[in-house]
Amino acid sequence: MVILPTAAQALKCVYLCQLLTTAYKPIYMVRLDERTGKIFILAGEDIEILISRDGNWEYP
Repeated sequence: MVILPTAAQALKCVYLCQLLTTAYKPIYMVRLDERTGKIFILAGEDIEILISRDGNWEYP
């Protein structure tokens, strides 16, 4: 079964990537975790962001 990102996830991902690049943080990886359905963003020195299916995000 193929899991695709939701519209809320996609919009939040673009928004957060724009914020990161505005702050001059390099984005190294954007990946959809097929097990959990969450989008993972790896940026800067130690920035890790998870975006859940409903568009909420966390910075663990």
